[in-house]
Amino acid sequence: MRNFVDIMEQMALISSLKHTGPVIKKDQPDDSYKFQPLPEPSGNYPYHLSIHDVVHGIADDKMVFHMVGDTGSIRNPGSQRRIAALMAAQYKVLSGAGKPKFLYHLGDVVYNYGEAQNYYEQFFEPYSLYPGPIFAIAGNHDSDVNPAAAMPYQSLDAFTTVFCDTVSRPVMLSRRIDRKSMPQPNIYWTMDTPLATIIGLHTNVPKYGVVTREQREWFMEELRSADMQRPDKAIILCMHHAPYSADINHGASLPMIDFLEGVFEETGIRPDIVFSGHVHNYQRFSKEYNDLTMMPYIVAGTGGFDELHPVALTDNTGFTAEDSRFDGVSLEYSCDTRHGFLKIAVEKINNNGLTLTGEYYTLADEDENTAVLTDSFVIKI
Repeated sequence: MRNFVDIMEQMALISSLKHTGPVIKKDQPDDSYKFQPLPEPSGNYPYHLSIHDVVHGIADDKMVFHMVGDTGSIRNPGSQRRIAALMAAQYKVLSGAGKPKFLYHLGDVVYNYGEAQNYYEQFFEPYSLYPGPIFAIAGNHDSDVNPAAAMPYQSLDAFTTVFCDTVSRPVMLSRRIDRKSMPQPNIYWTMDTPLATIIGLHTNVPKYGVVTREQREWFMEELRSADMQRPDKAIILCMHHAPYSADINHGASLPMIDFLEGVFEETGIRPDIVFSGHVHNYQRFSKEYNDLTMMPYIVAGTGGFDELHPVALTDNTGFTAEDSRFDGVSLEYSCDTRHGFLKIAVEKINNNGLTLTGEYYTLADEDENTAVLTDSFVIKI
């Protein structure tokens, strides 16, 4: 039997060999043919939803909510169920201003395709424990179409039924579970809250993401509109495909980096933080821009899919960190061995701006029914 000290030393050695910034996966295949056209919006342009129309009790001085991606599971649903149960426990146990009011899902609600038949076992049943509303942006698997499906369907048919309805009502896909559809106005949309503007992008099916020209124009207008509400409101950007990553399955998405930086340069506006999923681990990056501002990029795709993605080692020849687009980007923290979820708090501080606090909880090693605070960060807005 191996000595405990030897195991710890080996773990420390592996950790020291991990990349401390994003990496690019070499010899990337071109899967742009997987792009899927978007469904028609269910609401009116510019696709805003007020949090007060769906969630009760949102205060003007503090808002707390959960966030996680990639919760679907097809082989081993145990992790998905435990994460859902831990978030539900926090929702029920916490009270007052510190109580989470809703869950914002970062995509890949179901695997491997966005078929209606997947929604009961991978979403409605495990999240029957979660008492709060659940909002979502679609992931690549939610958007993909199974070519072997017995009944033909269009991309995002089931997702729009569950999340982008015209009104909130019972959903047949839920069977007897009491969770109604959500009235999100479009596949890409903006949530208006007292303390933050939360912009959700749709990055489609290809492995490294695609954003249409129409959505890009919409996104620029949303940034300009949200910027006019600063400093009273934070700007939170959510997208499924992770711009920066150091994992061995995907690596960073150069198309998403180019997309974001192009918009930021053209508008002169950046959000306060970017959240994404797609990669099945937790990573917290910071990027220093030329004006010396720092912006966090958070990857939180650990909501349940059983296969986690390790961070690449520096001697892995299948990846490279050599790209000028990574200048100023640092991997501050990562967790690639345990599933988990985020609890986000946006709070007004004595009429002196806002703070956004993120806490990342994982399953405890000794008790998978217990949540352990594994990482935290605070940004002043």
